[in-house]
Amino acid sequence: MPRTLSAPVTVAFDYTRSTGPVLGRFLAGLRDGVVMGGRTSEGKVVVPPPEFDPVTHAALEDFVEVADTGTVTSWTWVPEPVNGQPLDRPFAFALVTLDGADAPLLHALDVDSPADVETGLRVRVRWRAERTGDITDIECFEPLPEGESGSTVQARETVDPVTGIVVPIELDYLYAASPEESLFYTSLSEGKLVGQRCPSCGKVYIPPRSACPADGTPTAEEVELPDTGTVTTFCVVNVPFLGQRITPPYVSAYILLDGADIAFLHLILDIPAEEVRMGMRVKAVWKPREEWGTTIENISHFAPTGEPDADYESYRVHL
Repeated sequence: MPRTLSAPVTVAFDYTRSTGPVLGRFLAGLRDGVVMGGRTSEGKVVVPPPEFDPVTHAALEDFVEVADTGTVTSWTWVPEPVNGQPLDRPFAFALVTLDGADAPLLHALDVDSPADVETGLRVRVRWRAERTGDITDIECFEPLPEGESGSTVQARETVDPVTGIVVPIELDYLYAASPEESLFYTSLSEGKLVGQRCPSCGKVYIPPRSACPADGTPTAEEVELPDTGTVTTFCVVNVPFLGQRITPPYVSAYILLDGADIAFLHLILDIPAEEVRMGMRVKAVWKPREEWGTTIENISHFAPTGEPDADYESYRVHL
């Protein structure tokens, strides 16, 4: 096994927001097959419409339907699309000034190569077949064939306003663990909890650090700790959230392992949430060995040992 470990990590959640009356009207228009702009106090038509006039700061109320054809004013080529971008093949991001508008709209332009796009290119909207009231209802722009007009999408009458949208947010990155963190995770794959001791102050840190946070001294001495400890502080989780694996209520707690000088966060189960308390003695409940990897999730949770609670003075300085 390598000295240092790395793993891909994805952080993702669905961001839900209300649209308000202005963006809601723009998105409702997209759902219904039309593009709506807003006329500012200077007489300029902006797409999407701003919620407030950029000069007077008054709420925008003058809406204008513009064409779904326009002209490329600027563009950049995307040779290697990434997950979540409008197209799964090379394409251009283009600023397109729609006919009837004075400010450009940024969106994808579907062309085969950079040689097929230029400033001044006439384009039209390619509408998505199933539209829901989102900017992706415009699938992309495409070159407007010579002699043709805009798209032939059948606009429909607006029935329900768009009042909210759900936007998936995702961040993918490669996490590279330090040598000290790699020691911790590698030890977990062997069923051990290993920290490091500071040679100056003698404090034991788990997960280990490269240096003592108290005095800056590099840590090198490895210390194997038992899988028993004391609850120092805790939180009862009552609110459900997306991706939650456990049905509330349950407890997340800081656990000070015996022999350690810093607590780490884990779950407390096998006891009603209202009975968890500071000073409660707990022990790790490990998953079956065939499920182990280089992860703290090798420990399913911590559960009460049945021992008497620890005296407050024994963990007071570790809160």
